[in-house]
Amino acid sequence: MAYDTESLVREAIESGFSHAGELNVKSLIFMPEVRDMCSSGRCGQYNKNWRCPPGCGSVEEAAERAARYSYGVIVQTTGRMEDDFDYETMRETGDKHKKNFAALIDRLKTRYPEMLPMGAGTCDICETCAYPATPCRFPDRSISSMEAYGLWVSKVCQMSGIPYNYGKLTLTYTSCYLLL
Repeated sequence: MAYDTESLVREAIESGFSHAGELNVKSLIFMPEVRDMCSSGRCGQYNKNWRCPPGCGSVEEAAERAARYSYGVIVQTTGRMEDDFDYETMRETGDKHKKNFAALIDRLKTRYPEMLPMGAGTCDICETCAYPATPCRFPDRSISSMEAYGLWVSKVCQMSGIPYNYGKLTLTYTSCYLLL
């Protein structure tokens, strides 16, 4: 299938993202070392969420799932912070990114029903995840992050020709959509 990158990027920008571009699918290198960062407990969701490790599956399973796709789009939301401790902007930027990401998933699924979205941060649809006691309550809406898949996001951006850092006192959330 031929993809109209220009239209997809325009649609992403019109959806509220700060930046968008074509994803170099060869940049999708699934690294156990990235997953190891999850197990260090930095975000506190390891072994507590169906869309985080180990609940989301192994790095090998993620690579196998993604190998089906030949095209992708990266989307980013950038916020400008007042200082390094501007948690309000961090939260607002993250919330905006997740909201826009979910909305674009809904629109893209009408054209690409088999797409694979990879988000930023942990799934937070439920106040308390059902993991591991019962299955995910929203398997069709919950999303694993690029990092949960084992991707080094800054390298994916670099290999796709898309900046990862937009300057001092900026914060950027990055996600992608893989399309069949």
